[in-house]
This record gives sequence, C-alpha cells and structure tokens, in this order.
Amino acid sequence: MTTKNTKDAARSISGRRKFLKGAALSGAAMVAAPNIAKAQGPISMRWQSTWPSKDIFHEYALDFAKKVNDMTGGDLRIEVLPAGAVVPAFGLLDAVSSGTLDGGHGVLVYHYGKQTALALWGSGPAYGMDANMLLSWHKYGGGKELLAKLYASIGANVQSYLYGPMPTQPLGWFKNPITKVEDLRGLKYRTVGISIDVFTGMGSAVNALPGGEIVSAMDRGLLDAAEFNNASSDRVLGFPDVSKVCMLQSYHQNAEQFEIMFNKAKFDALPAKMRAIIDSAVEAASADMSWKAIDRYSKDYIEMQTADKVRFFKTPDPILKKQLEIYDDVVAKKSAENPLFKEIVASQLAFARRTTQWEQDTVVNRKMAFDHYWGANGVGRKI
Repeated sequence: MTTKNTKDAARSISGRRKFLKGAALSGAAMVAAPNIAKAQGPISMRWQSTWPSKDIFHEYALDFAKKVNDMTGGDLRIEVLPAGAVVPAFGLLDAVSSGTLDGGHGVLVYHYGKQTALALWGSGPAYGMDANMLLSWHKYGGGKELLAKLYASIGANVQSYLYGPMPTQPLGWFKNPITKVEDLRGLKYRTVGISIDVFTGMGSAVNALPGGEIVSAMDRGLLDAAEFNNASSDRVLGFPDVSKVCMLQSYHQNAEQFEIMFNKAKFDALPAKMRAIIDSAVEAASADMSWKAIDRYSKDYIEMQTADKVRFFKTPDPILKKQLEIYDDVVAKKSAENPLFKEIVASQLAFARRTTQWEQDTVVNRKMAFDHYWGANGVGRKI
C-alpha cells in the first residue's frame, strides 16, 4: 500500500468514527429528551368535591383521582379536597370556571341557580328512564352536546364529564311516616334542583342546602324533613341521629349522576394522550362506582334497621303520582320561559319513548324472582 493510500484509509476510518460518535450522541440525546421532560415534574391539579370527607361521595371522587393518577403513571396528579376546603359546595362551578380550582366533583343540580335546565340531568322522573339510561341519552342521544351548549350560555369555562349512575333516591327523612300528600304541606323540607319547585307545589317550605349542612339544620329545628341520597351517605352524615323514619322511593330524583369538572383551559393544555386516559378513567370510575354502591348501600341499609333502629316505609302511590303531575306543570312553565330547557326536555322525551319501551318489553320482572327466593315462603330461606 502506498503512502497516499495509507493516508486516505486513515482519513476514511477517522470519518467513520466521527460519524458513529455523532450518531451515538444524537441517539443519546433522543433517549434523554423524555427524561428532560420528565425532570420538569408531573402535572399537579388541585380539586375540591362538594361532599364532606366522611361521605362515600367524596370517596368516589378520590377513587376517580386515583384511577387517573395510576393510569398516567403519576404524570398527572389530582389532589381532591373536601367541600368547603376552598369554596362552599354550591360555589364549585364558579371556582373551577375561574381557575381558582383546577377541577371538581359534584352534581349538576347544585348549579340550578345558574341555569335551571342543568337540573334536568338529575331532578325528576326522567320520563321513566333509570340513571344508566339517562347517561345513555347523555352520551349517545345528544345530551352531551346540549350540556356544552348550556355551559356556553352562562359563560362557564369547564370541561364536564358525567358518570356514576345513582339509584333512585328516598323521599327523605321525617319525624313521622308520610301517608298522604297533605302530610307534606307546611313541612320545612330540604331538597335541590327542580325538586325545589315540585315540593313547593306540594305545599312544603323548601330550603336548598348542601349535603354536609342538612343534619345540623334538622338538629336545630331549621328543617322538619330532608332528603339526600342513599343509605351509606345518610348513615355516615348522621341522619339516624335526628330521625328514625325514612320514606323510600320517589320521583323527585329518580335518575341522577355525578359530574367531574376540569377548568377547560387547563384541560385543553394537557397532552392528547393524557386527555384520552381521562376519557377512559371516567368510564372505568362510572362502572366501579355503581358496583361499589350496590355493595355498600345494601350493607348500610341493614345496619340502619338493626343498629340504628330506623324504620323504612314505601312512599304511598298517591304521593308518587302527585309528584309526576306537579313535575309536568313545572316543566311546562320552565319550557315556556327557557328555550334551552324546552330543547333538552324534547330530546329526553324522544330518547325515553324509544328506550323505556324497549326496556319494559325486554327486561323480566325481577320482583317475581325475589319473591320466589326471599318472600314469605321463598325457597332461598330453606337453602
């Protein structure tokens, strides 16, 4: 090999080494890039629920936050504070919309004072639908788009998710059993949403209070009666300490669900992958919440009868029928006053007409099976 060839070979080897070294450095930089982003730390959000920390509803809020935190591998960390930690329960919408809070957990009926049509997602008979069917209308029947339209009409800067179908709520807690419509007249009664108008129409003196304030108001005599939601919430909030009579079944809140809210600007700023994870976490939390509710509510229902000596009574049919009649009057009045209210009612009616007929024709009457196994002469008692 000549001297010239030797020098050319050396330059070629040196060039390859520089190229490989550069490629290695470039590759290392590409690998390191996510670590640099990671070093900036996770995204943190401060939330508040509209529930006291001891209520199972606040537990549901924590459950959702944990799902998101786990599913994002800690890249998004949601901290959930109880009601009143930053703002009052009824102030959640304003706090999230303004960015005082990054998000929150509550119910649409708590925003009734902002726009009455918001209560159509939780107050009333839902035209024969249960809470899961109402959520179906929300996702597939146009409800989601109507809710966005409602929020836009009041300038709310929020990203809303509805989830968590609630079982039918009790008529409430009373000093004595309610046997006829006249028994409700003159009672100082707590409820929220369109139910305010319904019970006012039934002659009650209605006071809307957040969940955490009801029992103390009953204890001080500011309320004669009240409704909240379910056996677990009612028990832990202390209803059995101020009343021993609970009336089950009502149309005033036959189908309700929870709301998860994000400040919209902060939600939109999240990476697309993170927003997709939140979408899935909402549906996972919805299923988990409904399963947990069945387990916990049934246990506390028994405990209130045995340990707390609470007496439960079915609300008489004439009261239920009167609720439906007054609800229709209230809806007619509000539809005439509020075009968005009318539009939502029409959408719900169309969806309910189709889906409730399908359900009534398809789903077997489980009462027959219940009586077969657990009735007075049920075979289940002998197994």
